Amino acid sequence: MSQAVAYTATQVAPVPALRSLRRKLKGTVVEPGQEAWDAATEGYNLAFVQEPALVALPADAQDVVSIVQFAAEHGLQVAAQRTGHNAEPLGTMDDVILIKTNGLKGVEIDVDRRVARVGSGSKWADVVPQASELGLAALHGSTGDVSVAGYSLGGGVGWYGRKHGLSTNSVLAIELVTADGRLRRVDQDNDPDLFWALRGGGGNFGVVTALEVQLYPIPEVYAGMVFYPWERASEVLHAWFEWTHTVPEEVTSVGRILQFPPIEELPEMFRGRQFVAVDAVVLGDEAFGEEQLRTLKELGPEIDTFAMVPPAGIAELHMDPPDPLPYVMDGMMLGELDGEGIDRFLEVAGPGSGSPLVIAEIRHVGGAFARPQAHHGALASFDAAYLTLGVGMAFDEPSYEASHGQLEQLAEAFAPYANGREYLNFIERPTDPARFYTPAAYRRLRKVKGRYDPQNLFRANHPIPPAS
Repeated sequence: MSQAVAYTATQVAPVPALRSLRRKLKGTVVEPGQEAWDAATEGYNLAFVQEPALVALPADAQDVVSIVQFAAEHGLQVAAQRTGHNAEPLGTMDDVILIKTNGLKGVEIDVDRRVARVGSGSKWADVVPQASELGLAALHGSTGDVSVAGYSLGGGVGWYGRKHGLSTNSVLAIELVTADGRLRRVDQDNDPDLFWALRGGGGNFGVVTALEVQLYPIPEVYAGMVFYPWERASEVLHAWFEWTHTVPEEVTSVGRILQFPPIEELPEMFRGRQFVAVDAVVLGDEAFGEEQLRTLKELGPEIDTFAMVPPAGIAELHMDPPDPLPYVMDGMMLGELDGEGIDRFLEVAGPGSGSPLVIAEIRHVGGAFARPQAHHGALASFDAAYLTLGVGMAFDEPSYEASHGQLEQLAEAFAPYANGREYLNFIERPTDPARFYTPAAYRRLRKVKGRYDPQNLFRANHPIPPAS
């Protein structure tokens, strides 16, 4: 659980300079000690306290230009953030202006081109319903509460990924402010190296103000969850694992251990209970979907929610909490897996393990996730068959330590299957960024960083150092 030292605004910039900045902005600047400070600095993970030098809330792209120029003039760094997911690796921020992009919203859909232009303050919940009404879908993630920009810059593992790949490679253009204070629109023909680096390189190269994403003609999907008593975890997860070797790329699924807390906000059927579950999305009609799910349904689930739904209907499929919480989280990328690996997972997270983790899961990837697409970005593909993720609560020091320790045990259990790489959107701890990319891609990312941000003005949660 992290704390940082709070600096006053006058320690990082003179009062006249701050006044001048405020006069330039349509948005606002919040200083430590002001009434709005706690709300302005709150991230998604309440176990981590952010204490930047200032928080700036721009109202438009020109505000971002002014803020970036101000930071450069006063020797400060800039970190951009919308929801505050994956904030802990930012570390101590006493010389950082935190730009909260909340005000940079807006979604415009070009139906003929099947393209959505999305402001960087928009979440997937702002995009998916609009596209869904038009019979279209984006390569969104497992919850609508994640920002489109942060998710896409970091890679983007979504429900249609085994068929259509990483979300980042369906980004068509990006508008951003770079370290020279210039507002750019980059794509395959304009600053192509920078466009390549942004797609998978995270927030290392500028402050994104908007982006264009490809939409897909997906009017409906067959989707849902099957829940079984967690005493059947071994039977169900072994069956699910074998099943993943048989399904086509139209099927993306997750095998999970769920331990629901006894809170009133949950439906009674889940409150305080433990389950083994599989959630899945199938691209196809109902007959095709039922055929694909037959193996799991023949196991006799206690609860079965599968049905044909529009893309907007799977926004809460993964049951991610909609509001900030104190938690710890970690994941791994597995080159392969076998039945013994499932057993090792169950020993740490299943019945009888004493695990405090509320979620422990294995995501089936492969398919288009593993194939680099033409004109791909820095994160071209995953050399992995499965991803893992574990989440535990951190309401206090004992629960933090218990959850953290269990995540370490989970990592140890999967260690024989790790492929040596990690997925940056799942890693909420300081990590060598070279582990997210191929060696060639990492060398190229450092060169692009050195070209566009040689003074390291931008602070990302997983920072890529500029090549000298």
